[in-house]
Amino acid sequence: MRIVIAIAFLIVSMNLSAQQIAVLKYKGGGDWYSNPTSLPNLITYCNANINTKINSKPEVVEAGSIDIFQYPMLHMTGHGNVFFSDEDAENLRNYLISGGFLHIDDNYGLQPYITKELKKVFPDKELIELPKTHEIFSAVYKFPEGLPKIHEHDNKRPQAFGLFHEGRLLVLFTYESDLGNGWEDAEVHNDPIELREKALKMGANIVKYVFEH
Repeated sequence: MRIVIAIAFLIVSMNLSAQQIAVLKYKGGGDWYSNPTSLPNLITYCNANINTKINSKPEVVEAGSIDIFQYPMLHMTGHGNVFFSDEDAENLRNYLISGGFLHIDDNYGLQPYITKELKKVFPDKELIELPKTHEIFSAVYKFPEGLPKIHEHDNKRPQAFGLFHEGRLLVLFTYESDLGNGWEDAEVHNDPIELREKALKMGANIVKYVFEH
């Protein structure tokens, strides 16, 4: 096991300089594949506005696969059930501790499932709400009120939660915001351009923060 972790750490170390993002595929029946245009649109926006060079077509990687170590950032979304096996949880834990990052965007209904499954990954850690002053809200674009509200859903305030290890933010969980809906093609939700721009700017902040930490 120590050899596997050491190899994983080396793989992540070699790839942290690479600017790539992958979609995380998970078990449990939830629609991990939802918002198919959102991440490609965010990548296009980042490449045009914050000087990234991310592959325009993100790959899909499974939670239990060693392939996750090729990507400094994983994006996860969906509406329904999530299940991490023990092997998935261990793999994700090794990836995150070794330098990886996971952004989980609740597309509505994901929260109760992912909260429970993250306990398998880090039994001793709790999701902590990020303050408005956290660097992720000003990495490129300024969001003095914190996470923006993109879609109403339950009409609750948007919240950004994090899991930390030795002071480093490993997991970002965006809740009651639905950034991914704002990243999708304009005709999918018919959101006004100002709202889509707000979502894309917050997404760019996340990408910028991840690639620099």
